[in-house]
Amino acid sequence: MLVETHAHLDYPDFAPDFEDVLRRATDAGVTRIITIGTSIESSRRAVALAEKFPNVFAVVGVHPTYVEESGEDVISPLRELAQSPRVVAIGETGLDYHFLPSLELAKERKTTQVFVKALQTSTEEQIEAEIHDGAYKSKQASLFEQQLELAAELGLNVVIHQRDAWTDTLEIIRSYTGKVRGVFHCFGGSLEQASEVLDLDHLVSFTGIVTFKNGANVREVSAQVPLWKFMVETDCPYLAPVPFRGKRCEPAHTRIVAETIAGARGISRDEIAEATTDTAEKFFRFNR
Repeated sequence: MLVETHAHLDYPDFAPDFEDVLRRATDAGVTRIITIGTSIESSRRAVALAEKFPNVFAVVGVHPTYVEESGEDVISPLRELAQSPRVVAIGETGLDYHFLPSLELAKERKTTQVFVKALQTSTEEQIEAEIHDGAYKSKQASLFEQQLELAAELGLNVVIHQRDAWTDTLEIIRSYTGKVRGVFHCFGGSLEQASEVLDLDHLVSFTGIVTFKNGANVREVSAQVPLWKFMVETDCPYLAPVPFRGKRCEPAHTRIVAETIAGARGISRDEIAEATTDTAEKFFRFNR
């Protein structure tokens, strides 16, 4: 019995064969699926799915990369959605600096090869991009903190997204120690970073990256993190594990993630299933 702790079932990728996707998950021993909201509309769809299918639960939140189009008030609609007993956490929320304006400018220069023009305008453009960077980061931090406050108010835990923003994410979440717990989903950091998370009483969660050829470091971390301190997920439709790389990922693949971690730890899949399911039940409190 496994819990798929991070899926995006509301995405159009699953519309053509949604019930088959659920059936394949059940056949693979994945008995519960948590579908994650990334915007207000996505969160509404997640709740609708959770209220329709008994093995689906919802997490509601606004992803950091949706900060520009999220509107001034995301908390009121999220608070309303969270009243559903099928909502088990807030998220995914956090920080994502992967697409900062300054980085996009650097990519544009590299791909367009307009080096002379870039040299002529670099200072002005760079200053402007850095100003935009600061504003973008500030908006993300505010959105993150608002959702952490909501989670604390409602007595829910949080699903945390972090990409290229480790130090800032830890700084914000550290100030909520004792108020909310989080799971750092799709964990791809070092063992030292995992220990930072665990020392703050948070969890990590592993995806199909543990099966990748270039995922050896993540696989090694999954082998060393304490057994009761992590969960398993797919982040589907993304990150399909081997042997499905390049194809649509789906909740049934949670089994492959669990099997791979079991192999890395030298224990049975059943031991991984028992531990991660117990951890998920305590963290998400399905029957609250």
